Amino acid sequence: MLKAEAIFSFEKASFNYGHNKPILDEVDFSVRRGIKLALMGQNGAGKSTIFDIITGVHLLESGKLNMINNLSIAVSRQVIPRGDLSLSVREFFQKCFPKKIYDIDQRIDRMLKVVNLREHKTIRSKDYRIGKDAPDTLYDRIVSSFSGGQQARLLLASALISDPDLLLLDEPTNNLDKEGIIHLTKFLKDYKKTVIVISHDADFLNTFTLGVLYLDANTLRVEQYAGNYFDVVEQITARIERENRMNARLGKIALEKKEKANYFAMKGGRLRLLAKRMREDAAQMEEEQVDVRKEDKTIRPFIIPTQESIGGELIHISSYTVVSKGKKVVKSTKISLRRGTHLLLSGPNGIGKSTLLESIVKGEAKGVRVLHGVKIGYYRQDFSTLNLDDTVSESLFEVMDTKSEESMRKLAAGFLLTGALIDTKIGNLSEGQKGLVAFARLVLEQPGFLILDEPTNHINFRHVPVIAKALDKFEGAMILVSHVPDFVAQIRIDETLDLEK
Repeated sequence: MLKAEAIFSFEKASFNYGHNKPILDEVDFSVRRGIKLALMGQNGAGKSTIFDIITGVHLLESGKLNMINNLSIAVSRQVIPRGDLSLSVREFFQKCFPKKIYDIDQRIDRMLKVVNLREHKTIRSKDYRIGKDAPDTLYDRIVSSFSGGQQARLLLASALISDPDLLLLDEPTNNLDKEGIIHLTKFLKDYKKTVIVISHDADFLNTFTLGVLYLDANTLRVEQYAGNYFDVVEQITARIERENRMNARLGKIALEKKEKANYFAMKGGRLRLLAKRMREDAAQMEEEQVDVRKEDKTIRPFIIPTQESIGGELIHISSYTVVSKGKKVVKSTKISLRRGTHLLLSGPNGIGKSTLLESIVKGEAKGVRVLHGVKIGYYRQDFSTLNLDDTVSESLFEVMDTKSEESMRKLAAGFLLTGALIDTKIGNLSEGQKGLVAFARLVLEQPGFLILDEPTNHINFRHVPVIAKALDKFEGAMILVSHVPDFVAQIRIDETLDLEK
């Protein structure tokens, strides 16, 4: 049953994702009206699955999900489904409602102002469907024509447009620039209804959350804590220390009793009965030892090997194109990337960073020359370089020069891609796990030129320092796009190209 102020609760809830992927085991927790919570846990633990259970996409196998009557729920996913990328803006927002909304354009306007997406009306013809007239409105623009950061804002706006009682946000800061994160943070502080956020950005969470739901991938339970993320870390650390001390004390006493029991058993007679009781006492103390909560695993340190036999100027940039007020503007520059040169590409959402990177990979970037024969390793923020129908093993084998099951599994294990995950289709992985597959592929590809577009999106914060160290040590040429200052600060940057200046 629901508690007094709770709008929903899980009661002895259990769920398996497939036949070999347990997510929840008799979980109990409740969420009260108006609270703002963070939902945290390791990549692949099942955080997004909990959102799917709340919204009815998945049904519990046992236990109950109790909800108040007429609770309206909206969810902002990590990425726009690929099937929705071909929709117009109007069609994308219309899907948020069960029936046709006749003032949809006015509602879209209000929501785009809320998320600070100020797209103007001069739109390139290729942003519309082939064969469709290109009216001078934003509502007919195709979703795929927006940048990653702009798509993140569209996702958020689509969740807000119905003014839900319960707002579920799955990694809402992914792809957002600094201005976007500031705007989102202010909105969430002022939002009066219930919010649950999945995020690996501790600083963002600490500005507005009042509690944490922690999904433990080892116990399959949801632990509920009061306070912000840093408060929770302190609570968990203190609890682990207490449990370890108690276990050590019980273990020491149990060992002493076992040693005494062995001694008395050798004496024979009544002492054997005493020895038996002492063994029973020792066994009971061992049973009283608690399962200490295991911390999230971190990926192993790794390096991205560099393509051999390359040297001199690998990439030359003499000009580039940006989008300013809806129009293309060509700017001149003079940048030379040699082996070991790391370039940071910066600028606000929508200015054309991802478009520039993609055009370089395709060999279509005017004003950019890449030395013939240089192998490009490309990390796309939307993982569209990955075949979602491939299993993890198939994806890794695809880029291996020498096919070796042992080598593949050893590398995959370093990125926590073990057990059943090896034979799991990439489309069934969490977004964070897809990112780990993408990094494992870069290790195998051994590129001379590395292009990374928001490589920390969806990635567990524990993995970020390991990834930063690998990029810092990369000996080839590199272009990096990232809106995470703490991440960039850990990487050697030789030049910066700010597309806005």
